[in-house]
Amino acid sequence: MPVAVVTNQSGVAKGLLSPDDMDQVNARVEELLGPFDAWAICVHGDADGCTCRKPAPGLVIRAAAVLDVSPRDCVVVGDIGRDMEAARAAGARGILVPTEQTRQEEIDQAPEVAGDLTDVVERVLNGADDPVPAVSAPWARAMGWSRW
Repeated sequence: MPVAVVTNQSGVAKGLLSPDDMDQVNARVEELLGPFDAWAICVHGDADGCTCRKPAPGLVIRAAAVLDVSPRDCVVVGDIGRDMEAARAAGARGILVPTEQTRQEEIDQAPEVAGDLTDVVERVLNGADDPVPAVSAPWARAMGWSRW
């Protein structure tokens, strides 16, 4: 199964890291977690008005094109609402994997929520595509998350 990374890296636009620094970080990620079949990176800032920066669909569409698949056949896995919005805008399936930084409203609005990356892989490989509401997932109850 082809895998791509789609990532906003506004630190380049803000001057917090150089393109070379970013490339070194990405190489390390590739070394630890890859190999990846494609990388789609937005180095613009929020105010730049580009069409690639998530929540815009540009990165998802670009990655799908490199992988030679339709965005509708893609699964976007992310930890914030912008990731889910980009998936929706591109016509892809979005699965949120919350972290401590994920806001409750992002969890509540996610089309599908998974407990971790292993859960995502199992859901995708087993063809499970029924969304699991955040408040009813066993891990959400264990973490004390609820809508109320």
